Amino acid sequence: MAANTVSFADRCSPLVMTLDIGSSSVRCGIFDSTARAVENMEAALPHRLETGRDGISRVDPEALLEALFLCIDKVLDGLGTAGRDIAAVGCCTFVANVMGLDASDRPVMPLSTYADTSSWPQAERLKTELDQEKVRQRVGCYFHPSYLPSRFLFWKETDSALFHKVTRWVSLGEYLEKTLFGPSDRSGVTHSVASWTGLLNRHSLDWDEELLDHLALEKGTLSRLVDVSEPRTGLTKRFAERWPVLQNIPWFPAIGDGAAANLGSAKTGTPQTVVVTLGTTGAVRAIIQGPLPRIPEGLWCYLVDKDRLLPGGALTEGGNVHAWMCEALNLNDPVSLEQELDAMQPDAHGLTFLPFFAGERSPGWRGRATATVHGMTLATKPLEILRAGMESVTLRLGLIFERLMPLLEMTTEDHPTDIPVVAGGGALAASPAWTQMLADVLGHKVERCGLDETSSRGVALMVLEFIEAYKTPAGTISGTVFEPDPDAHDIYRAAQERQADLYDTIREFDERERGN
Repeated sequence: MAANTVSFADRCSPLVMTLDIGSSSVRCGIFDSTARAVENMEAALPHRLETGRDGISRVDPEALLEALFLCIDKVLDGLGTAGRDIAAVGCCTFVANVMGLDASDRPVMPLSTYADTSSWPQAERLKTELDQEKVRQRVGCYFHPSYLPSRFLFWKETDSALFHKVTRWVSLGEYLEKTLFGPSDRSGVTHSVASWTGLLNRHSLDWDEELLDHLALEKGTLSRLVDVSEPRTGLTKRFAERWPVLQNIPWFPAIGDGAAANLGSAKTGTPQTVVVTLGTTGAVRAIIQGPLPRIPEGLWCYLVDKDRLLPGGALTEGGNVHAWMCEALNLNDPVSLEQELDAMQPDAHGLTFLPFFAGERSPGWRGRATATVHGMTLATKPLEILRAGMESVTLRLGLIFERLMPLLEMTTEDHPTDIPVVAGGGALAASPAWTQMLADVLGHKVERCGLDETSSRGVALMVLEFIEAYKTPAGTISGTVFEPDPDAHDIYRAAQERQADLYDTIREFDERERGN
């Protein structure tokens, strides 16, 4: 069995460079032609999204790019003369982000992120003005603050003067491309990234005319749509001098990090793999070949490229909930915590937890939902609250899984138990106890991916395919297998029903309080 990385000495040329702009860090890595990460040839820098009580979530794009450029510097310094073996560069970014540029291509609106909940009133209004289900079947997304339709309305209504200074709306990946290569008619946004906006018609592969008309949004302010296989070459002088070995090689446009994670988590050639990722946030997704006549209730459908679809669901919660609880509860010994969590019985704390710290996405899409814990007493211990929070996130992932599996059963000849489930992401990599919770909640065998950076590997695989350089590795990439405990699964089914009851009660209370 081959390792999941390759030493610098044993690398197989050509090499590809991957750039990953995530919601908590930026990183640069080098992969060889077998799509294995070259050891010690990566660099990463952390960053944080700026959030506020008003629901705003934004990030400084210039700071993000400068951190990314420093990572590229470090990797190229480590490669030395071997940098000449880099044949292409690929990229993925966190998605559902947007920023406004003026006529001089200067930013006039900050980079807004998927975690922005400030436009929930506009999202709710859209549900009354349009047939949400018809729109969702076209664009693959619900009306929700994490998507762009409600955000555009929010900005138009709260800062009209600034909104109308924008002549072009771009994603972070496009801003990176413009910075590196300068403005060009060849630049654009990939179908993958565009599918996360809630504005792309997945059938026509064009911006949805009906939705644009309703928003009074000029199509010309949105980017040209491009396939991910259309690269740019020819860095501007500033960057050509900084990175001579990257000057004239192809740079492929950004895809969504979720799509990249699915590509990188599944074993090459394995069809219909369900991929669960739990990093800062959580998601359950599967890649299928189109078309998909109808998207199941509660799910979205994004694109990997113009031919492949990515149905699934996502949570705004994941490792961020774990980190918040550890800080708030003063639980700061990771090794001891993991041992104690692993020794605890499923759902033995008596708590029911709704982990909506930044609104709800899948499957209920209540953008203004907030977190709730029910059942605490003076006997409740901090560790029990932590375990309950982790289980609550996992139960939400289980709801998405239940909705996704029938779709896969329709598009594969495999028996449901034969459909592979692969789990990845930093939160699961750091906690075998959490991965076991996942297997028990799903009631399905889960293989924790043996790779730390699945998004980067997914980008590498895609780029190697485009430049026709991929070589099958000698072994297979494997990880630890977690078998579900049937008794624990039954316990979690009951916990899921209890969580659903609390969800309904809180929803009804919120609707009464807010006059809806």
